[in-house]
Formats: sequence, C-alpha cells, structure tokens
Amino acid sequence: MTPLVFVALALAGGLGAGARFVLDGMLWRRSVRYPVGTLLINVTGSFLLGVVTGLALAAVLPVEAQLIVGSGFLGGYTTFSTASVESVRLAQERRYGSALLSSVGMLVLTIVASAGGLLLGSAA
Repeated sequence: MTPLVFVALALAGGLGAGARFVLDGMLWRRSVRYPVGTLLINVTGSFLLGVVTGLALAAVLPVEAQLIVGSGFLGGYTTFSTASVESVRLAQERRYGSALLSSVGMLVLTIVASAGGLLLGSAA
C-alpha cells in the first residue's frame, strides 16, 4: 500500500464515520425507541461493500479503490460495535423481542444485503 492510498483510506474512513453520524442523527429524531438508524446504516453499508467487492472481483474496480471505498469509507460508515451495544441496551430494558430482532435480524439482513450487492457487482 502506497502512502497516498493509506492517506486516502484514512480520510475515507473519517468521511464514512461522519456520514454515519449525520444519517443516524437524522433517523434517530424520527424513529421510535428502536435503533433504526444503525439497522439502515449496516444494511446499506453491507450492500454497498458487496457491490464494491463484486466490482473488484470482476476487475472493474482497481484494488486501491476497493480499499479506499470498502475498508475506508464503508468501514467507517458501518458499525458492528454500536449495533452490539444497542442490542444489549434493549435487553437491559427488558425489550427482549427488540433485542433479538436488533441482533439476529440485523445479522441476517446484512448477510442478505452483502450477497445481493456481491451478485450485482459481479455481474458488471
């Protein structure tokens, strides 16, 4: 990895984290007491990472772009740790159905989204 790719990767990670913060903040104000923002962010990020990976596997996207967009921007955009903490907080509030939906449901949805994105990106 060149120094320029490293800097671009770091900047993209910061932009992804900023995008997550803004989007989650907009959705949190409009949602019920369920972490809709985290769900949407992780599902869309997984889908887009699938697309980026598929494009790279199909040799449409250079490896450097895959690193910058995939590991950088989308790595900063998605958030497994926040999803985990939100699931635990829901369980602590004795909202077991919501906690289960948040953890298992998000895992299933992100895997499906990743697979769909990978298929789409590979078809290019």
